[in-house]
Amino acid sequence: QVQLVESGGGLVQPGGSLRLSCAASGRTFSRGWFRQAPGEQRELVAAITTPAMTYYANSVKGRFTISRDNAKNTVYLQMNSLKPEDTAVYYCAARIQSGLGLLPTAYDYWGQGTQVTVSS
Repeated sequence: QVQLVESGGGLVQPGGSLRLSCAASGRTFSRGWFRQAPGEQRELVAAITTPAMTYYANSVKGRFTISRDNAKNTVYLQMNSLKPEDTAVYYCAARIQSGLGLLPTAYDYWGQGTQVTVSS
């Protein structure tokens, strides 16, 4: 069983930045960040595999960066130029199989979620 612990959410003004962190208690191959706004489906924002291959949703390309520190077993999501439409609960996810997973069903473990609110 792998536990994922997220941190770094909060309230930020439009145009601001936040960095989310997700620490894992065990070995995983691929990690992803999903988000879910009220009344919306959970969507993949970014994902990263081992060896490093990344995926970004079109809505965040050029603004968000996913990275991992293998020594700390931690994945980060750097979010810049935040917009009100980025407001959502952000979830870290992990899968024990190789390859990118684009759907929530492709992931085996989930964090508890962290709220990101972009508002003036």
